[in-house]
Amino acid sequence: MSKKTIKQQTISGMLWSSIQRFGSMGISFIANLILARILSPEDFGCIGILTVFIAIAGIFVDSGFGAALIQKKNPSQEDYSTIFYLNLTISVILYLILFYCAPAIARFYEIPSLSNLLKVLSIILFLNSFSIIQDNQLRKQLNFRLLSIVYLVSAIIGAVCGIASAYLGYGVWSLVINGLVNAFFRSVLLWGFSKWYPLFVFSKQSMKELFAFGGFIFANSLVYTLRNNIQALIIGKLFLSRDLGFYVQARKLEEIPTNSISGIIQQVTFPVYSKIQDDKEKLKFAQQKSVKSLAYICFPIYVLLIVIANSLFELLFTTKWLESVPYFQILCIGAFAYSLLNVNASIVTASGKSALFFKWNLITSILIFILIGIGSFFGIKGLLYATVLGAWFLYYINVWLASMYTKYTFLEQLKDLFPMLALSIIIGVATWFLGKYLSINYIIVLFIQIIIFVTSYLGLSYFLKIEAFFSFLSIIKDFIKQSK
Repeated sequence: MSKKTIKQQTISGMLWSSIQRFGSMGISFIANLILARILSPEDFGCIGILTVFIAIAGIFVDSGFGAALIQKKNPSQEDYSTIFYLNLTISVILYLILFYCAPAIARFYEIPSLSNLLKVLSIILFLNSFSIIQDNQLRKQLNFRLLSIVYLVSAIIGAVCGIASAYLGYGVWSLVINGLVNAFFRSVLLWGFSKWYPLFVFSKQSMKELFAFGGFIFANSLVYTLRNNIQALIIGKLFLSRDLGFYVQARKLEEIPTNSISGIIQQVTFPVYSKIQDDKEKLKFAQQKSVKSLAYICFPIYVLLIVIANSLFELLFTTKWLESVPYFQILCIGAFAYSLLNVNASIVTASGKSALFFKWNLITSILIFILIGIGSFFGIKGLLYATVLGAWFLYYINVWLASMYTKYTFLEQLKDLFPMLALSIIIGVATWFLGKYLSINYIIVLFIQIIIFVTSYLGLSYFLKIEAFFSFLSIIKDFIKQSK
């Protein structure tokens, strides 16, 4: 495959992936705004606990085979069919485990309603297992256009059903309905659009070969999911469910740019990195471009969110949710590091070094768990500051591991990141002072701050000749040409 073809596929995939990610996040965000005005923090706290169990179980369902199929250059129909039946079987087993453990989980958190909620919500595992292979094949083909359609349509249907349920008085169950309907229609649409159907075959050899690589991806994903969700489990146990609700709402808003932007680049770059894994020079160039692109977008967003947090929460969620603001601002500090984790981690996994990555991921995660445990003695804020410290430590480890293959060192990366970080902070401080001394309606002040921040950032990027700014201009021009 020529360099031009890879570039075109990357640009097209990234833009369609952007449509999918931003569209899905936008739909989820709007639905969440409406539901937050109807439901209570306690409702979101209950679902926040259960979501962790579903997320962990979901990792077991996939077991790293999805990444292994993408990394393998020419997977066979036997490979795909084997993993399809394996995913389906695991999902049934995990559903039964969660079903019978639900009462014990409810007793542990002293919230009786958790039992029935978990029994129903766990059906998502079974629904998702039906379409993992179809989703996987489209990603391997970089067919993000079709994926965008599927994810957007299913997200809209799920959101409408969830909101309607909330207005009809179903309370916390409306959040369950939202998730189930979304998963159901996503699976149906992926089957409808996909031309692949499983063969009546199961190969132990295929399973062993794929697990040799995917096993470490699975272990990494499990550690990653535990590390990212341990806060909710601790808050749910040590504090009130309403406190967890405030944390969940703060986390949801903070994760919008992290999951959308970095997620877009990761799901496109991983298959691209896999294609060029043997060319270290191209790999370093691709990594450097990805890091600069992420930082150029994410850094100003997080600085701006910290500056306007109070007004933003009041406008979006009403004063009922203002206790989420300090949690949100702390999480945004850690998001600077989290936004860059995946792009560095993908270098290691795409190079087939998943075992090495898992070893270091496990070591750093244990240290992070210890930090979070210590931080929890100082309340929720202490726990979150410990999480932030752990995020930056993890970022350093990921960069160090990736540099073993691309020679793109930590100092080089900091040098590339500094212009975007410095520019964002300087404009952010100026914007904060502006908002502090404007004695007019807070909504008007909010929009003035956003407009001034964005125009200043783009204008100074052009004036200071920030490389990432001109790279994005080039990508937009290429996409317009391809669309004609």
